Amino acid sequence: QEKLVESGGALVQAGGSLRLGCTASGLRIRFVGAPMAWYRQYPGRQRDLVASISPSNATYYVDPVKGRFTISRDNSKATVYLQMNDLQPADTALYICSVLTLDVWGQGTQVTVVS
Repeated sequence: QEKLVESGGALVQAGGSLRLGCTASGLRIRFVGAPMAWYRQYPGRQRDLVASISPSNATYYVDPVKGRFTISRDNSKATVYLQMNDLQPADTALYICSVLTLDVWGQGTQVTVVS
């Protein structure tokens, strides 16, 4: 019922940019009131928080992506975005969208950065 679908992942050269999207449907709460987040997962490792955005548009970023990534939301489209600039090989991961507090996760979209 509750579903998050990510898009925008690709193979990109170092220094390039991507814009990821995550569209929600069937949530038990209104999307406008949902705190959203992007995580990333390296092979064989747990998910790590990348960025989050509150219903009031307050944002948080982990240090490795500060100044390069921007999280935003469009409540009319029930979509959260992650603009990723100046990508580096260390950013290579499966990027997963989440509704915080609901334990709802998407399947993820793969980002691969090559030098």
